[in-house]
Amino acid sequence: MRAYAMVHGAGHILRWLVSPKLLHTEHIPVTGAAVLAGNHFNAADPLLVAACTKRYVGTLAKKELFDGWYGFIFRAIGSIPVVFSRTRNTDALQAAVAVLQDGHLVNVSPEAGRNFSTELLLPFKGGAVAMAQRAGCPIIPYTIVGNYRFRSRNLAIRFGEPLDVSTLSFDAAMTLLRDTISQMLTADGYVPVGARQRNTG
Repeated sequence: MRAYAMVHGAGHILRWLVSPKLLHTEHIPVTGAAVLAGNHFNAADPLLVAACTKRYVGTLAKKELFDGWYGFIFRAIGSIPVVFSRTRNTDALQAAVAVLQDGHLVNVSPEAGRNFSTELLLPFKGGAVAMAQRAGCPIIPYTIVGNYRFRSRNLAIRFGEPLDVSTLSFDAAMTLLRDTISQMLTADGYVPVGARQRNTG
């Protein structure tokens, strides 16, 4: 946990640098397992999410990050490697469920990668729903909008009310999660990264 504490500290430094608005963090449970799931467009997103709570947050990360010279960092903080090109990531799913069953939080991007397109959201993968249903815990949806700049004036992360997917079919839960995050982004006035670049190009 010492390594995680260092990374968590880095997240708080990031918060100071970019000064995001943190909205409705009360939806993150104080105790017990939960899956945090939201949009993803910047490499710093996971740090920002983890810095929104004092609790341990296990984060799924692409396997390539574990293969470089800095891979020891991801292993030390307990990140869970995922091969995003695979349809199924059984090992990653089992590892995430184990973290949840220990009563912790797990952060995952249903888009399975950063979204640089003009679309509001990329197609969702089912990991967030699968691990929540297997662990019997809620999903806390979140949105990140704005720009990562020093003392940013528009960067914000907002957490939505917990989603209970325990009694829903897998497909119904997937639809609920995507629709919820989509509606939150629309309400936040989110402009996809690709559209921003087109407007400034």
